[in-house]
Amino acid sequence: MTAPPYAFQPMTVDDMPMVRRWLAEPHVAEWWHDPETLDFIGGDLDHPDLAQFIVSTDGRPFAYLQCYQIGDWHVGFGPQPKGTRGLDQFIGEADMLGRGHGSAFMRAFIDQLFARGVPRMVIDPRPDNPRAIRAYQKAGFEKADMVDTPDGPALLMVRNA
Repeated sequence: MTAPPYAFQPMTVDDMPMVRRWLAEPHVAEWWHDPETLDFIGGDLDHPDLAQFIVSTDGRPFAYLQCYQIGDWHVGFGPQPKGTRGLDQFIGEADMLGRGHGSAFMRAFIDQLFARGVPRMVIDPRPDNPRAIRAYQKAGFEKADMVDTPDGPALLMVRNA
């Protein structure tokens, strides 16, 4: 089975009502429940270290993805190769869960970054989120280490180019 093509459209302020709706969905709110999340997502759409995208397939938006340059606030991740980027994402549309879209669109997005010279991608799911960990493993990430983040303990996972 071939993965469907995914489009990664830079997020705009016009996307905020849809993203707010997604953040209120129980399957998203369980993991993205921090009150600061809404201020952060969409807060600075032109920040040079953070790119935010709406993921679509067949013209239907269904997920949010953010890709960020590893910076001083990620010291808990330990030393990383220069140019390493981090990734966070969620599927907003409940009927798109459990269909392999998460790992497939992450793999497609990361492959584009690797083709442009990014050496490594990192992601830091909560260790009590087995669904996310499985999806990240299917997207090519490997478990690296437990780390402390401002949101609590996380499992650092890496995927090298």
